[in-house]
Amino acid sequence: MKNVNLKKNMSKTNSKLDWSIAKRLLIYIFKNYRWRSVLVLFGIIVSTLAGVIGSVFIEKLIDDYISPLMLVAQPDFSSLGRAILWLAFIYAVGLIITVVYNLNMVIISQGIIKKIRDDMFFGMQTLPLKYFDTHPFGDVMSSYTNDTDTLDQMISQGLPQIFSSIITIIAVIGAMFYLNLHLTLFVLVTVFFMVLISKKIGGQSVKFFSRQQQVLGNLNGYIEEMIMGQKVIKVFCHEQIANNQFEEKNNQLNDVSYQANRLANILQPVMNNLGILQYVLIAIFGGALAIYGHSDLTLGTIASFLILSNSLTRPVSQVFQQVGFIATALAGAKRIFNLMDQVPEDDDGSISLVNITEQDGKITDSSYYTGFWAWKDSSGSEPVYTKLRGDVRLQEVDFAYDSGKNILHQISVYAEPGQKVAFVGATGAGKTTISNLINRFYDVADGKIIYDGLDVKNIKKSDLRKSIGLVLQDVNLFSGTIMENIRYGRLKASDEEVMAAAKLVDADDFISRLPNGYNTKLTNAGADLSQGQKQLLSIARTAIANPPVMILDEATSSIDTRTEAIVQRGLEKLMAGRTVFIIAHRLSTIRQADVIMVLEHGRIIERGSHEKLLADRGSYYQLYTGVFELE
Repeated sequence: MKNVNLKKNMSKTNSKLDWSIAKRLLIYIFKNYRWRSVLVLFGIIVSTLAGVIGSVFIEKLIDDYISPLMLVAQPDFSSLGRAILWLAFIYAVGLIITVVYNLNMVIISQGIIKKIRDDMFFGMQTLPLKYFDTHPFGDVMSSYTNDTDTLDQMISQGLPQIFSSIITIIAVIGAMFYLNLHLTLFVLVTVFFMVLISKKIGGQSVKFFSRQQQVLGNLNGYIEEMIMGQKVIKVFCHEQIANNQFEEKNNQLNDVSYQANRLANILQPVMNNLGILQYVLIAIFGGALAIYGHSDLTLGTIASFLILSNSLTRPVSQVFQQVGFIATALAGAKRIFNLMDQVPEDDDGSISLVNITEQDGKITDSSYYTGFWAWKDSSGSEPVYTKLRGDVRLQEVDFAYDSGKNILHQISVYAEPGQKVAFVGATGAGKTTISNLINRFYDVADGKIIYDGLDVKNIKKSDLRKSIGLVLQDVNLFSGTIMENIRYGRLKASDEEVMAAAKLVDADDFISRLPNGYNTKLTNAGADLSQGQKQLLSIARTAIANPPVMILDEATSSIDTRTEAIVQRGLEKLMAGRTVFIIAHRLSTIRQADVIMVLEHGRIIERGSHEKLLADRGSYYQLYTGVFELE
């Protein structure tokens, strides 16, 4: 059954090298390291020619220097010594140039891999949230790990070896034609059969090496998912199920790797033995020609041919050996280029967010942080300033993640500066989707979102997001100190401002009790902290950014009731004077909201204050009194 599945998978894999990717990779290398690439190519050519010239010179060494000396009683070895020194000089030049071009190849390969990682990462930062919602984490990580590793090996070793082998084949065949036509034709016939055999074996291995890269990426992705989900696995006692799934994926990788490496490992001994056979046949055929009438075929010519034949067999073997390896690397390069080719998040906004000072009613930009902001429209002859107040309005908004399947229908919300607007409803009702639209992680399909009288599509996305603080249920902390994690909200904030933000949201108390206080190092996403402590740090990080608008997306749903009371106090201090959108399952956390929106299947079915909705005795009343629970 495994072999049947493997063959089905292999039928979907192209057995030929993707030359378009190879061409793009070569252009990429040449564009970034033009002169070093030229130097490497020149070095390979000179090094190869030095080896071939040395082999051809063997004919002259034997026929013109060694053979005549054997016929005299008192030979003079001075001319032979000079010839040997000349031969040594040729090989020394080849050796030095080989060292030089290989050192340059190391510089090129490491530089290109660094450039590729830079381009992938910098490009990844520009991608829309939709890309990360639709691509597995492990699949993306695989491009940074095994794909770049195989590509590194191909650039540093595979490409120079392939090019050197091709140049060697051309140069050796040219030298053979120069030495003797009949022996050359005989060698080409034997090489033709060697190529046929190599192509048959190598062509099969290409398919398996390409498939191996895909399967390896899937396996790495699965391992990363399992590492991240260890708590869930242990809670539900799914260790054996995880083991079984891993074993299935690992067996698949083992099968395809076995097939790929079996063929690749067979190729080398087959080619070596064919080379030995060719060597013997050349000796027999050359000797026969010399004996039966070819006076131009000397002992030196045959010796040179034997050396050249060995020089020809090796590169032919190397070319086909490298084919499988290059196929693997090109499969990885294709995945890398696919990531690099992703369309960046579009941003047609022209209105920016600036720090301002105001004197005598006149607003001016400020180069330092003032805590006061304005929207600046520079599209006209004179900049137009609109004070940032936090007035957010959704006007008849429709939205669909997939075209034609609307998630939101005619959503209208009016949040005036300082108001608290809450969204409640079952999972999938569209609450979080609304917060994604306000941040422009996604754009509305129809309708408008107006911010301080401005269409958010006209505001630069980065500036829009600077004005909106987001506190999520899942807290993301980074490696570094607590001080650095809080400062993430505003990188230029002083230590005193960081501490003030922590005190504002009641995080200073637990931070001060840590061994190193604000300089405590966090590792593994703050695994040593409780969920409530991590949430307080997240709130402090938002506080130091001082945004006029906040979105609390299930900010307290993952903590216990006692901790929730502490976090809620911090949130209340932070929410004072700001426009706040609250998404919550726990209805007790939204009673003080100015208006509550009840969503169902992407539509607002009720809206009003807590008291009004209870009095209406509708869906909210049923939710609040427990007639039915949120799912």
